[in-house]
Amino acid sequence: LINAHSVMVNFKKGEMVCKQGSFASHIMYLEKGLVKIYLEGNPKDLILTITPQKNLMGLQSLYEGNNTFLYSISTYTESTVRLIDIQLFKQLLKQNPLFGYRIINILNEGTSQSYGRFFSLTQKQLHGRLADILLCLSRKIFKSESFDLPLSRSDLSDLTSMSTESVIRIMKDLKDDGIIDINNKSITLLDIPRLDSISAKG
Repeated sequence: LINAHSVMVNFKKGEMVCKQGSFASHIMYLEKGLVKIYLEGNPKDLILTITPQKNLMGLQSLYEGNNTFLYSISTYTESTVRLIDIQLFKQLLKQNPLFGYRIINILNEGTSQSYGRFFSLTQKQLHGRLADILLCLSRKIFKSESFDLPLSRSDLSDLTSMSTESVIRIMKDLKDDGIIDINNKSITLLDIPRLDSISAKG
């Protein structure tokens, strides 16, 4: 049923998938790629999450009384998104309790991650914020202690709400301390317990 009421769209790196405030006619499923979900601001945007492939997006637009996207989404890498008709999605929620239960779990998990992210941004020092992002990339995005980073230093700056210069300086500190290794775009977490400690202490 979903296959019959959805289309696949390819996006280039840096393209916008949906814009905050625009009409929400579909739910999105990221077939492949990596995107950022963010609130548009002036002068800086607030990044809510970085989302890897095999994840649903736009679920917050499902509740009655709202028919617009609450955030914008743009791509970090070339991505493929399945656009699913939102009315069909609502129909499935009403007809299939198990499906609805799974969607509630997904929404709750996203809310929990957002709480953790806001705590990091508002309560932790710069080293703790960057440690959080590196651990998140390792554990939740790439599921490896070594990965090629598709994000620029400017992207990391936006994610951690610090200056690009601070990101570069702290990355160098972590490398000099033997906690991470950096080789061009490749990053390896060498000492995860120490990185966990920096994250915990903020």
